[in-house]
Amino acid sequence: MTTGFFWDERTFWHAGGNYAFTAPLGGLVQPLAAGGLPESPETKRRLKNLMDVTGLTQDLDVRTAPETSREALLRVHPESYLNAFKAMSDEHGGELGEHAPFAKGGYEIAALSSGLCLAAVEAVLKGDLDNAYSLSRPPGHHCLPDDPNGFCLMANIAIAIESAKAKGLAGRVAVLDWDVHHGNGTEAIFYDRDDVLSISFHQEGNYPLHTGALEDRGTGEGEGYNINLPLPAGGGHTAYLHAMDRVAVPAIEAFNPDIIIVACGFDAAVVDPLSSMLATAETFREMTLKIKTLAEETCDGKLVLVHEGGYSEVYVPFCGHAVLEAMSGSSITAPDPFAKAFQNRQPSARFDAFLISEIDRMAGLLDL
Repeated sequence: MTTGFFWDERTFWHAGGNYAFTAPLGGLVQPLAAGGLPESPETKRRLKNLMDVTGLTQDLDVRTAPETSREALLRVHPESYLNAFKAMSDEHGGELGEHAPFAKGGYEIAALSSGLCLAAVEAVLKGDLDNAYSLSRPPGHHCLPDDPNGFCLMANIAIAIESAKAKGLAGRVAVLDWDVHHGNGTEAIFYDRDDVLSISFHQEGNYPLHTGALEDRGTGEGEGYNINLPLPAGGGHTAYLHAMDRVAVPAIEAFNPDIIIVACGFDAAVVDPLSSMLATAETFREMTLKIKTLAEETCDGKLVLVHEGGYSEVYVPFCGHAVLEAMSGSSITAPDPFAKAFQNRQPSARFDAFLISEIDRMAGLLDL
């Protein structure tokens, strides 16, 4: 199996602009740490470093990609937004939405991030790769067409989908978002369409506060093609795997897509500072194996995972490594040094039973 890995060092140089305490930023001045941005480059850089140290990188087809073209961006984002973003980026950086600042040059870095995602999707659809992982930064699943928010400046996955559809590479696309925060941007872009199935697993009541309800199913032709599964805080390994089996697998099987794309956030992990969930590296490995098997059964294995959130610099690398082991079938592993400690922090059997019953209840309301 050939697994592609799309990345570029320049995406790690995305910084917080007006959140930063260091100046100047942009050009050849690499930001210190996150440059004031809570969404740190170190979670991604340390994943790539871990892969290099273990040797997993050598088992992957490592690639980069160009920035997304203006034509491709305009399929999702209006010209007014792109113009405002580019102008502010060229001058000094700033913020056009909520919790999505950027430094000088942020426009080009965001276009490169979406370009990595776009190239990964197209390579898999064309059969150049069996599956692929895009280490995109900044992330994209919160970005609406003209409303950047939640660290997201361009809708990476939506841009890739629209480009693939415009080129006749795909007709029906399933998006599974297991980031701990609701994928409100992806939802909004495809909410009235039946050619994209959007599924979001997220912690109930986390960011954004007023989106992601179970009853939000889509409108018009898109009714029934948007699925939200708001999970109670404290859900762990058992709950996530049950959600996969009870909701994601049957919904995607029924949809019969040409490709499956996963918005792969690692912020449902037990030590993540921006969530209250209890997933582990093994959780992400097993979810990946489930979605990989489903892709093999429904769309000739065509599967792309796109990096989204995850804010533990220490733990994200082990979660990501586990996912890439599962995708590639590599025998090279990075044993989770925290596995024993985190096993002791999993929910009680009683709470797991409650979570399973809640997932079953919601699945019933979703007609699954």
